[in-house]
Amino acid sequence: MKQNSYPGLAEATKVWARIAALSFGGPAGQMAVMHRILVQEKRWIGDDRFLHALNFCMLLPGPEAQQLATYVGWLMHGVRGALVAGLLFILPGVSAIMVLSWIYAAYGDIRFVAALFFGLKAAVLAIVVQAVIRVAGKALRNNAMRFLAISAFVALFAFAAPFPLIVALAALIGWAGAAMDVAAFQGRNRDASMPDGHISDSDSLLGQESAEDGPDRRTAHRAGFAALALWLVPVALLMLVSPGGVFTDIATFFSKLALLTFGGAYAALAWVAQEAVGSYGWLQPAEMLDGLGMAETTPGPLIMVLQFVGFLAALRESGWPMPLLAGTIGGLIATWVTFAPCFAWIFFGAPYMESLRHNRRLSAALSAVTAAVVGVILNLAVWFAVHTVWRETMPLDVGLLHVELPVLSSLDPAAATLSVLALIGVFMLRMGMTALLASAACLGLLLHLAGFV
Repeated sequence: MKQNSYPGLAEATKVWARIAALSFGGPAGQMAVMHRILVQEKRWIGDDRFLHALNFCMLLPGPEAQQLATYVGWLMHGVRGALVAGLLFILPGVSAIMVLSWIYAAYGDIRFVAALFFGLKAAVLAIVVQAVIRVAGKALRNNAMRFLAISAFVALFAFAAPFPLIVALAALIGWAGAAMDVAAFQGRNRDASMPDGHISDSDSLLGQESAEDGPDRRTAHRAGFAALALWLVPVALLMLVSPGGVFTDIATFFSKLALLTFGGAYAALAWVAQEAVGSYGWLQPAEMLDGLGMAETTPGPLIMVLQFVGFLAALRESGWPMPLLAGTIGGLIATWVTFAPCFAWIFFGAPYMESLRHNRRLSAALSAVTAAVVGVILNLAVWFAVHTVWRETMPLDVGLLHVELPVLSSLDPAAATLSVLALIGVFMLRMGMTALLASAACLGLLLHLAGFV
């Protein structure tokens, strides 16, 4: 190690709290903050180790930014460090989304509040479109990957194919392609955008030690089993005590989601929109957009929108005389089953990170999944656009074909105008996310005051 002063857990806790408070802007912004603080400022780890850790987290289901924080916390201070880093990363978002959910439930139908969220929807649409373009630029490096992306989009948009099936088939194609030495599946090169001034591992606090020489493997595995128990035991109890109840439905649905959310929050939201809105009927498409707007404007993982979905589901379906209490419990259950598995994956996999990143077939499988995820996110962008710009939709069912089309005469001029302005703000004016969301909310309010919404 190149530095003599190794930070204690108390000092590291302050750093993780600072990272959590600055974790706006989705995974890209969050990882940029972590890189700036952990690599450039603190020099706890070098650029290569940071990228290796990110590669490992991209192999796992769940929010990669939160898992990256958890992994580095484990590397620095073992299980305690992982818990501190991972929990602090999500606590600001949990608190903020819960408060906003209460406000939304109490005042969401008041025109003033509705106008703010009306503006946010347009900004969210522009952000999702931007996400499609960014991910496509890195993931679709050859025709095979482009074909996977197009196929995933068509399967979702035209045939309502299950999201887990798309992920499984893409992974299988990537794995088989690598096994057969197909050139298109020769691993994935993640060209992460890093600031100038490469920090080598030898110049960092942890030096060039292998991850396998880090915290005790058996301790990590015990923590992994504990995390699994903390996740699965409450779910099993709910299934025994209240089979078919809304709390059980929340726990089981989001547990399945936690196992299959490869590709980040935007990809997961496509499945949530398909199931929570279409199958369960817990909330409306416009409300899904409102929840995403909340998650975009608060610190923490974007996947925190799931807490809002769980909140509304329990609020409306529990039948409790105190619906806000039911909503609070529902939201916390959704959060619990979303993030408890993340700690398990890190504790089980972290000791083997170095060997995992050299597995050629696993890397090819991930490349294929990421390509399919581009199609999934594109489907989400189209879904958001349809439900933002038009007031009504109609189903088209012909055999296996199942498409939800907008009723063209129901075009909302105010929403369409705001969406165009948001796209201009993102792609021409290069507005930051905070500025874009604040501007869109203010424009929504101005349109309300002018009598247009």
